[in-house]
Amino acid sequence: MTTIDRIDTLLSRHASLETKLEEEERRPHPDDAVIHDLKRKKLAIKDEIARLEKV
Repeated sequence: MTTIDRIDTLLSRHASLETKLEEEERRPHPDDAVIHDLKRKKLAIKDEIARLEKV
């Protein structure tokens, strides 16, 4: 897998997590633990993308 392919995969995962986060936040009683976990995962992906783009 090339770096570009890896970044594309990570961007797709990031977008998927964003969708899940938006869905959770729209619920009548959003689960703060779920929101925190999704945000943590999104940030980890963003950090990995940044590292890969530096290479």
